[in-house]
Amino acid sequence: MSEKAIEKKPPLFDRIFKPEHITLENGHTVDRPRSRTPLILLALLVVVIISLDVTDFDFGILIQRGHELGVIMSQIFQPDFSYFPKVVKPLLDTIQMSLLGTVLGCLIALPLAIFASSNICHNKVVVSILRFILAITRSVPTLIIANIFALMYGMGTYAGFLAITIFTIGVVAKMLYESIETIDMKPFEAMTSFGATTLEAFWAACMPQILPTYISHSLYCFEMNVRASSILGYVGAGGLGLLISERVGWRDYRGLGMVLLSLFVVVVFIDFFNDWVREKLS
Repeated sequence: MSEKAIEKKPPLFDRIFKPEHITLENGHTVDRPRSRTPLILLALLVVVIISLDVTDFDFGILIQRGHELGVIMSQIFQPDFSYFPKVVKPLLDTIQMSLLGTVLGCLIALPLAIFASSNICHNKVVVSILRFILAITRSVPTLIIANIFALMYGMGTYAGFLAITIFTIGVVAKMLYESIETIDMKPFEAMTSFGATTLEAFWAACMPQILPTYISHSLYCFEMNVRASSILGYVGAGGLGLLISERVGWRDYRGLGMVLLSLFVVVVFIDFFNDWVREKLS
């Protein structure tokens, strides 16, 4: 009886990770990479299961208590318009500290972004230090920064203004130095070769190129700051956050609906204004 050669299957590791050898009709062989999709899906499933266990997620409770969300939302969508006079001043405080914090933060972010750009500043130590500082300012939540300033300078909008300023510096400087590193450097190099200082050459040759982007980043950050500043009152930094915390504590969801409606109108207006400015710039 003739013996047939038994083809051995490659090990599981090879079947998953090593490329598959394919022989073509002309006799040549090619290596086709293995699909990583099953492995990725398996890892994602494991992560989801562990996350559900760590967070004590219970789908049954979610279904049982889901009707409470409908009750709360039904009251929020019936805002108490008589509560609006009490919303006006905190709303103006929110807009003021957002506007002032954005303006000051964007002004400070500009020189920081210049010296954090590797194509403008060739000192790697300075670039690394500035980028590290900016990374720290972005990584700390605005609410924590506002809490620290509230402890240092007392309750009120001043703490919120400082927190928004710090946050704006980190975000705008980050986006701006990335934009600076993509511009055409030939005009800048030409001016520096004729004896202009780095700042003079940047202002004349680079600023016109990044000005629309700089303004767009600033407007976007202002829009984010209005939303962020609405909760700073939770830590005593003024604005709408105090009213939101108060209405939630008293279970006055209709009053909360009036606060959220006012904030929504302001954010929508700012969004339309930003779009109009960007259209003019383009």
